[in-house]
Amino acid sequence: MGAPRPAHRHQHRPGPRHTRRRPGRALTAIARRQHEHRQRTADRLTTVLDSGLLPAELAEMGLYYRAKAYKDLSQNQAAREGMQQVADSGGRYAPRALRGLANLARLAGDFPTALAAVPTLGWKGRHHRVLGDIRWSQADTAAAVTAFEAGRAEAEQHGAVGERAMMQVRLALAVSFADPDRADDELALAHQLLDGLDQRSNTLLAQVVALIKDAGTHGVSDRAQSLHNDIEAAGLPFLHRFVELAIAFHYAVRDEHQDLAAVIGRLHELTASGDFAYFVDIAHFMADLALPNPSAIRWTESEEHVRSAWRRKVQARQEHLRTEA
Repeated sequence: MGAPRPAHRHQHRPGPRHTRRRPGRALTAIARRQHEHRQRTADRLTTVLDSGLLPAELAEMGLYYRAKAYKDLSQNQAAREGMQQVADSGGRYAPRALRGLANLARLAGDFPTALAAVPTLGWKGRHHRVLGDIRWSQADTAAAVTAFEAGRAEAEQHGAVGERAMMQVRLALAVSFADPDRADDELALAHQLLDGLDQRSNTLLAQVVALIKDAGTHGVSDRAQSLHNDIEAAGLPFLHRFVELAIAFHYAVRDEHQDLAAVIGRLHELTASGDFAYFVDIAHFMADLALPNPSAIRWTESEEHVRSAWRRKVQARQEHLRTEA
């Protein structure tokens, strides 16, 4: 009889293979985030993060992109906790997390805190993008355009084609409220830069820009409803607020106050968590309506200054449409 075979030869050892699979799953979840509902991305990343088997740098990446998914899903408390954890780590993704925290402060209507963070962010924290988002929200078109143009130029210097496209979409957004003719050109360039990129949220935001530049004309409401459907399918609920803000601008330009009241009601529901609640204030400012209650929003300028700036945008569009007629 031959010698007995070593018992270990046919033993199944799943541990190493299982461990190797975890990084692959994390990277797959991150890579697929532009092609699936953000809740699916968050769930995938939670599974691999909870395994505890990821290397430190990949775990940091997973935490950051899960926090981004939470932000897109409007689960902003979870997003803040994740961004803070990544920022505290001081690792490769810490500058991005600091940007995320500044953006979350803005979303909560704390503009001074967001603005104070800008000088600390630098290129890695996309300082120009953060500044531009603060400025357009307060109807300061010139400052927003300057910031987004600087961000686009910086992205070009670093060969960051995705960031360049994102800056161009935001530039078009800022311009769309103030200058629909220029917005046509900026939007055309945005679509050119987005071509071939997996940037679903920015592609949808570009469609919002098209609504804003056409505000006051026929067919905008029907296009908005179709866009709502696309946003829901994409799992990007934060963009619903942008569509409603575009429609608020449209109805304010047309002096259709009953329809505007309905939009403001929807914005109240969409911002019940407190994030993007400043959109409700802006909708009132556009039509020069009094706020029903004192606002919790902290602007970098006085509330009256921001109200007047948004109202002037509406009046300028009304004059533009009268001239075009």
